[in-house]
Amino acid sequence: MTPWFALEYNDKHKFWLQRLFRETGYFRQIRATGTIKNPVVHLRPMNIFQANKPFLIAGPCSAESESQMIEIAHAFREMPVNMIRAGIWKPRSRPGHFEGRGEMALPWLKQVKEVSGKPICIEVASSEQAELALKFQIDAIWIGARTSVNPFMVQEIADALKGSEMAVLVKNPVNPDIELWSGAVERMLEAGLTNIAAIHRGFSAYDPTSVYRNKPMWALPIELHRRYPELPIFCDISHISGKRNLLAEIAQRALDLDFDGLMIETHPDPDQALSDSAQQITPRQLGQLLDGLTLRRAGKFDSLEIEQIRQVIDTMDAEVVDIVGKRMELVRQLAHVKLKHNMPIFQKERWQEIIESRTHWGLKNQLKEKFMLKLFELIHDQSIQTQIDELQQMQQAENKD
Repeated sequence: MTPWFALEYNDKHKFWLQRLFRETGYFRQIRATGTIKNPVVHLRPMNIFQANKPFLIAGPCSAESESQMIEIAHAFREMPVNMIRAGIWKPRSRPGHFEGRGEMALPWLKQVKEVSGKPICIEVASSEQAELALKFQIDAIWIGARTSVNPFMVQEIADALKGSEMAVLVKNPVNPDIELWSGAVERMLEAGLTNIAAIHRGFSAYDPTSVYRNKPMWALPIELHRRYPELPIFCDISHISGKRNLLAEIAQRALDLDFDGLMIETHPDPDQALSDSAQQITPRQLGQLLDGLTLRRAGKFDSLEIEQIRQVIDTMDAEVVDIVGKRMELVRQLAHVKLKHNMPIFQKERWQEIIESRTHWGLKNQLKEKFMLKLFELIHDQSIQTQIDELQQMQQAENKD
């Protein structure tokens, strides 16, 4: 629960309070008690997820045992971890996998909070789970990617939390849909909740060539930030990476893009974890990862906004190059089919179809016809040359045989 700070309000404190609101903007919620003559003003921070930057949430994918959680609590006591996470209910993609300890694990987290002195965060996927989180005085909950994709489930959770002071983090939906993500955030706001943040955990995509478990698609969290400038945005580097050796890269990219915090899955013995073992690290490894990160401060660049946009452009350019590479691989396959059926490499009708369709697509995206024509002339020329090279190699191989 976010604490309220009570101050006796009189002429002595009036100037101090006015300066506090004007210069810090930190204490924004107010309520008054007492009498008209001697009122007491109660202040509360607007959003606990802005109490530190970067705000670090760490802990195991799943709360597997009481001893495991107590070990994590001791490990984090002196570490710069701001909140401890643990999965109580684990919505798995397929049955037969570990699905969490459920309600029996909730009392463990009370001990974790007492030992570590840090607030606790768990995932909820239903109104019943949200109510249990309130009952056991959990500090914060997150709505997972499999839940945020469903507005009905999000609304049920919002209704269950209405009137409470629960802090809520909303993960992006599994699919890259900015409207669903925005809608989930708005449902929490409409429920009267103020301690809200978003979590970017990447997006599912069937792409065997991708090195990531979930594609970052950085443009989407940047768009969410544009829509809600005051909303803190975290990066769940574990679920984007899917493997330990990518965690530092993703964490640094998130900090370079001025994310407000990180969520990192941390386990006493990751190799023996009952879920997502490949992407978890030990508390010691967490400390090493944090020591290796570079924090960017406003003012280092001429414009932080420009740097953010450039980072997104770099990511998109890498994706464009990757797509062009995959297109050329398909062109090589096409060369084999044409040779098999004794077809010419260049086909006028197909080229005309490409020009008409691609320029039309470009106009829909406010891209000039001249630009699209030049772009696809280059792509088409490279495609023709690739097929010629492929056919020559095949013919040379046949001649050797």
